[in-house]
Amino acid sequence: MSATLGTLIQQLEPTWSVRIYERLDDVALESSNPWNNAGTGHAALCELNYTPERADGTVDISKAVKINEQFEASRELWHHLLAAGRLKDSSFINRTPHMTFVRGAENVDYLRRRHETLSAHPLFRDLEFTTDRSVIAQWAPLLTEDRDPAEPVAATRSTAGTDVDFGNLTRQLVDAMVDNGAELFLQHEVRSIRRTRDGRWRLRVKDRSWNAPKRRSTVTARFVFVGAGGGALPLLQSAGIPEIKGFGGFPISGEFLRTANPEVVARHQAKVYGKADVGAPPMSVPHLDTRVVDGRTYLMFGPYAGFSPKYLKKGKYLGLITSLRLDNVGSMIGAGLKNLDLTQYLVGQLAAAPETKFHALQQFMPTAHPKDWEKITAGQRVQVIKKDADGKGVLQFGTEVVAAADGSIAGLLGASPGASTAVSAMVDVLERCFPEQFASWRATLATMMPSLDGGVPADAREIETTRDGASELSAAQISAAQTSGVAAPEPAVGPDGVLPASVYESHADSRV
Repeated sequence: MSATLGTLIQQLEPTWSVRIYERLDDVALESSNPWNNAGTGHAALCELNYTPERADGTVDISKAVKINEQFEASRELWHHLLAAGRLKDSSFINRTPHMTFVRGAENVDYLRRRHETLSAHPLFRDLEFTTDRSVIAQWAPLLTEDRDPAEPVAATRSTAGTDVDFGNLTRQLVDAMVDNGAELFLQHEVRSIRRTRDGRWRLRVKDRSWNAPKRRSTVTARFVFVGAGGGALPLLQSAGIPEIKGFGGFPISGEFLRTANPEVVARHQAKVYGKADVGAPPMSVPHLDTRVVDGRTYLMFGPYAGFSPKYLKKGKYLGLITSLRLDNVGSMIGAGLKNLDLTQYLVGQLAAAPETKFHALQQFMPTAHPKDWEKITAGQRVQVIKKDADGKGVLQFGTEVVAAADGSIAGLLGASPGASTAVSAMVDVLERCFPEQFASWRATLATMMPSLDGGVPADAREIETTRDGASELSAAQISAAQTSGVAAPEPAVGPDGVLPASVYESHADSRV
């Protein structure tokens, strides 16, 4: 998110000064690290939680359409940056079919109705549906081998899906920012944010490097964006803005199973999402994924929920405790009482034996063998809790931008589908925080992301042209990959550039 916002600011106002503060040794080591997230280019092609069933039996696709539109905006920006030389290559993205796989007659019926509704929309016109096991076996053979032939199954597939290495993307974005004048401070932790008398923000920064001549310093900025993953909540609380009052966060850890066995990996080329267990949060929907990281292909299954009181994977164990305030304790308790099924799910996951967890993989892939798989720890996710209109605590799924009324500070809370919708989220930050400039920026933004001004094209041919335009840019690279036998990277697409604290500092003639 921070890398995306900084990139947009540099494109719109190249004379403004930008500073990035990162508490770790490099950027993208927390939420954006490829092994700390699922790497799915979220376009609502396979995720059932974006298409809930209404009481009358119809399927609501409004959220799916919105997320797909937001992902198109991301694709457009990345294509623009590649064409302009601001991204060095498209190695961060690989075309990977997105599938949904369900079992049982009731789920098969739901998936059929979901497909009928989605495929009627131009954005999802290419979505395929089948209950034919032989077809599913062609799409993803590991799903059908050794499966009970009497069990009803169904699947949908979109070949337009993508796998994204968000760490790679973030590093490319930040490298380009630095090449164009931004200052990057690694091993620098923003400890507090305070308002100055003249309306600016004073940040207390700690240099965490072992040979730092001066450990602590302060910096003053006209605008601050806190893209600190789970660490955003305490920093926004430190700023004391009224808009953050009532917000809380419950940390959820996670685990994945991963295999690099080439015989297994070669037989599954897709991201396959299933149906979440009762009480499971949306970020815990089970999925069996192709992952391409640093040019090597893996399979990954999960996530399995875990618990740690830390707000960041490489953070402090007191993260949850120190975030408690008089204004958010009530909303956190209220949200917990209203979501006892979620609590039960988390406890069950923590208590589950390794054999039980591996059985969840075998429900997707009956032939899975423990010797091929290893457990890895995923990134920390902080489940956002906020007050509703009645002042009661509720869980907030997805991502949420919190900004001060005067637009001088903003931050991002939440998790999926944040990575894939970073461009839309950061355009929203620009509009909310720079209302005076935004009108003059709109034309420039439209050249980078044409769908922003006219919405996602309604005509199918126009949509295809937009996607093909991104494809043409990487034609030579795709051809080379096919020749070498390596999975061909998808053209421009992706995000979750989460930098623990990105701060945009102003100088004499700068706004940011």
